[in-house]
Amino acid sequence: MGTPAEQERCEQVRLQATERFTRGDSVTLIARKLRITARSVRRWRARWQQGGEHALRSAGPVCLERLSAQSWAALEAELKRGPLAHGFADDQYWTLGRIKTVIGRMFHLGYIVQGVAKLLETARLVGPGAAAPGRRA
Repeated sequence: MGTPAEQERCEQVRLQATERFTRGDSVTLIARKLRITARSVRRWRARWQQGGEHALRSAGPVCLERLSAQSWAALEAELKRGPLAHGFADDQYWTLGRIKTVIGRMFHLGYIVQGVAKLLETARLVGPGAAAPGRRA
């Protein structure tokens, strides 16, 4: 999960499941219709039985956005300047580790490499699968 839109979509699926719980649909049927695992259905049903529909509502964002829209624009501009402008002379590829360093220098924020990959993916600056530390961003 990550973006608010993804969280909203997941919450909607959970709420669809509550409608099916009320109707008495089987775990297998719910899983197939909602395209989720039977394990998730069983887990959600247990939560629903204990706390009703409210127990399956989203608890809010997983984390607060740490970079503002202005910060994103500034970061994007700096990345366009290239690695050499930031002291990376070995080659001219942005790696997640280098981007992590630039974010730290610019905004005094600490991220792990996987967190940088998720940030860039969420901002649509890179595609999925950029989480491996050795890959070029």
